Amino acid sequence: MTKLLPGVLAMATVVVASNILVQFLFGQWLTWGAFTYPLAFLVTDIMNRVYGAAIARRVVFAGFLVGVVCSLIGTQIIGEFGPLVTLRIAIGSGIAFLTAQLLDVAIFDRLRNANWWQAPVISSIIGSSLDTALFFFIAFSGALTSVLPGDVAWANEVLPILGMGPEAPLWVSLAIADWGVKLAIALIALVPFRLITRRFVAQVA
Repeated sequence: MTKLLPGVLAMATVVVASNILVQFLFGQWLTWGAFTYPLAFLVTDIMNRVYGAAIARRVVFAGFLVGVVCSLIGTQIIGEFGPLVTLRIAIGSGIAFLTAQLLDVAIFDRLRNANWWQAPVISSIIGSSLDTALFFFIAFSGALTSVLPGDVAWANEVLPILGMGPEAPLWVSLAIADWGVKLAIALIALVPFRLITRRFVAQVA
């Protein structure tokens, strides 16, 4: 339990903060939650490096449960345009989080003995890419409207990508912007990853 607690608390903090901050816009294509959510991969990777894949997976499942609770609460809070979290967004968020985080754990574990930076960078980039693709497609794609009903017409308005590229549904621009932030944070997170893991690996040893 002492091994799990720091990771569970850190993951819960990231998930709760992201669920709150996703309600606030940052510019035209992002929310503030886009800057906190990628830290979930940092938490997972630190736990994986220090305690191993089994403990990291348990932290992921704890984060998933916290996310489910946050989503259920969000569906009951009515904002200006309806529930703060729709059922479709909750499903997309849960599937994307669990799938991407478990993939991150598996890839990190496979690369554990490579150069110290390779496991966190490669696992986070692949996991983040899958997370973005799954979430935005499930939550907003018009192709799934018959399966997952919900008003996503606004997300399927055809516009130039990021306001300057070829035309595509709005959710594609949102996904690309979100993905770019995740990639940037995956690289920036190498600094705290290195500092924290060096300290805790030495303590565990």
